[in-house]
Amino acid sequence: APVSGTVTATNDALLDAPELVNDDPYGEGWMLEIDLDDPDEFDDLLDADAYRDQIE
Repeated sequence: APVSGTVTATNDALLDAPELVNDDPYGEGWMLEIDLDDPDEFDDLLDADAYRDQIE
């Protein structure tokens, strides 16, 4: 896993409407809330622009 921690919430709305992940990923399509063990791990993740640069 790219980060370590404890899952504190899941989005049950995705059970009935999984398309929300694609249709509204930054709003109603969220998947998990995580209480990070080491918040510095977050610094190693890519944002959308950095990811796009890597796959082009």
